[in-house]
Amino acid sequence: MEYTVQKLAQLAGISTRTIRYYDEIGILKPARINSSGYRIYGQAEVDRLQQILFYKELGVSLDVIKEIVTSPSYDGAKALREHREQLLAKRKRLDVLIANVEKTIDAMEGRITMSDKEKFEGFKQQMIDENEAKYGKEIRAKYGDDVVERSNEKLKNMTKEEYEELTRLGDEVLATLAEAFATGDPASDIAQKTAELHKKWLMYFWSEYSKEAHAGLAQMYVDDERFKAYYEKQPGMTEFLRDAIYIYTGVSK
Repeated sequence: MEYTVQKLAQLAGISTRTIRYYDEIGILKPARINSSGYRIYGQAEVDRLQQILFYKELGVSLDVIKEIVTSPSYDGAKALREHREQLLAKRKRLDVLIANVEKTIDAMEGRITMSDKEKFEGFKQQMIDENEAKYGKEIRAKYGDDVVERSNEKLKNMTKEEYEELTRLGDEVLATLAEAFATGDPASDIAQKTAELHKKWLMYFWSEYSKEAHAGLAQMYVDDERFKAYYEKQPGMTEFLRDAIYIYTGVSK
């Protein structure tokens, strides 16, 4: 079946403006232009739009989506299996948070008592489950199950203050990275501050620090699209972070 821009937009529940924008940026080109000048989309384009919307739902930027779906090695079936895993993990995280909210309501209404630690367990478990779903296989293969389990246990045992500091540091890494990226110099003071902040953030998960492991993780961010999607707010930003960490650690490429 074929669709005009308007019919495809209605089918997908998005605006015609969005469809046209996807054409402009090169992630969803029409199959053809008919004699009246209308964009016409076929089954392949419908399938690609579905993939694009899946990635958007998972918080991936359009720049990274374009990189993924236009890659010669792109495998639609494999991507769908990955989407399914990530959506199931997302549902699991939501279930944990819902349970935590319900418990908090019970505590506020006097039916149970709830410690400060319990109030944050849902958020910490959410982070662990999210990391496991997205990166667990690669991280366990690279560092081993024991290292991953120790890291998860460390996160579970964080105090309220430590958890809040971890969250603040994560936001600061992203903000400082954006500022550093604008300089274009991974050796600049602000870029090296970003690497230092990233190290501090890592130490909330790692029991000990290794320059080689830090540099290796930075390279993994570049090599794996799922890691890359977190830092790639602009094209090239993940490579910039890696280069800054290489300079910070003194580990060569």
